[in-house]
Amino acid sequence: MPSLDLMTLSADARAYLIPMGGVREPGAAGWRLGSSGLRYPLARLIVRLDRDRVVDRILPVAEVEALAMPDAMRARVEALKAGLAAPRVPLTLEGGRMLAMTRPLVMGILNVTPDSFSDGGKHLDPEAAIAAARAMRAAGADIIDVGGESTRPGAKPVWEGEEAERILPVIRALAGDGTPISVDTRHASVMEKALAAGAHIINDVSALTHDPEALRIASESTAPVILMHAKGEAADVPDYDDLLLEVFDFLEARIDACVAAGIARERIVVDPGIGFGKAVLKDNLALMNNLALFHTLGVPLLVGASRKRFIGAATGVEEADKRLAGSLAAATHAAAQGTHILRVHDVAETVEAMKLAQAFHDAAMMDVPMEDD
Repeated sequence: MPSLDLMTLSADARAYLIPMGGVREPGAAGWRLGSSGLRYPLARLIVRLDRDRVVDRILPVAEVEALAMPDAMRARVEALKAGLAAPRVPLTLEGGRMLAMTRPLVMGILNVTPDSFSDGGKHLDPEAAIAAARAMRAAGADIIDVGGESTRPGAKPVWEGEEAERILPVIRALAGDGTPISVDTRHASVMEKALAAGAHIINDVSALTHDPEALRIASESTAPVILMHAKGEAADVPDYDDLLLEVFDFLEARIDACVAAGIARERIVVDPGIGFGKAVLKDNLALMNNLALFHTLGVPLLVGASRKRFIGAATGVEEADKRLAGSLAAATHAAAQGTHILRVHDVAETVEAMKLAQAFHDAAMMDVPMEDD
């Protein structure tokens, strides 16, 4: 394999790192994800110039560290490594409650809408929505994500006042229960009202770009913020020159914008937006197989693959609410790559799957022979 000559590359060349080969074995070598037990012995080094990948090579991490490269590229590689290694501190909610990142957190989806893609209409009545949320909480959900506007392809925009009317009674009831709540909205006025009603987290599919006031509302609050990538409107499947790197660039830029607006980095979570403005199968599989790329952003990672169309495309299961097996496979795959929050419809089943995955890990750790003192 020819050696890499990075010193001749233009100053405009941009480096990316995808940690690879993640292992959780005691004593394993490699770059570590935060304070977790996940280490990566390999990294895929990509260097992009304009629209082209001029370097795309998988190397042992020690070789990446030993490569000669221009000072600016070295600084970026070190920043990406630091992002991977940065501890994922607990999300601090209003009132002092903390959500630790020591295991994958399960976020239960509560669509208070008539037209969401898999459960539209089931929870439009506030009492039905509250009961469903309480059942998810009893089943082990760490967070309930309450939304009043469908963002499925073809969905009609909802007036902000109607969106708020749908969700506020539900949020007030759940806040009274002490339930951690995220509000799934792209509208600043709805964010503000939801936070006042007791919501703790802002989850915006537009990463605070849809509403000019959203960034201000988020920065003036103390709420954690989930920034999701979505290109175009809900019905669009845009073209990408390089999907993976463009999603990364967008999220990196949105983190920088939030930090510049006064939102502490410790309050930020990113979501690559599985199923939002991506080709049904190819693009979503590329994201799901390279989730570790987003760990180099240095913030917790959320993945919402539950019941998405790409699962149907891969399995042949056309009805969204019949995609439980595929959703569990996707959640397990994401968790194995160090995902911090799983946004799901099927809470009880996902919690059970995560408990078993943790049991496998704990048993493997206990079975390692220890050296005598």
